[in-house]
Amino acid sequence: MFARRAGVVRRRPLLRAAAVGGGAYMAGKAHARNQAETADREATQEARINDLEQAQQQVPPQRASAAAPDASMMDQLSQLAKMHDSGTLTDEEFAAAKARLLG
Repeated sequence: MFARRAGVVRRRPLLRAAAVGGGAYMAGKAHARNQAETADREATQEARINDLEQAQQQVPPQRASAAAPDASMMDQLSQLAKMHDSGTLTDEEFAAAKARLLG
């Protein structure tokens, strides 16, 4: 009976070492997987940022003026005056538009 008990006692350290080693292995794999996922997300984000920056550089800036490019300044001023006289533009809006037109 004593020999049998010695065998059981001897197996417990081996079982404990196997459980600890297996747990450490699984933790290491999980850590490596998390690092790989983080690196993949960062690479994807960098690629998106680069694509957006390139798209912004390729788009030409639009003209700020809403008026037709061939209309003369006098035509635009007379149109503003007509709008002001008819009551479409207030005094403040007329002054702001005239200042913007004249520069």
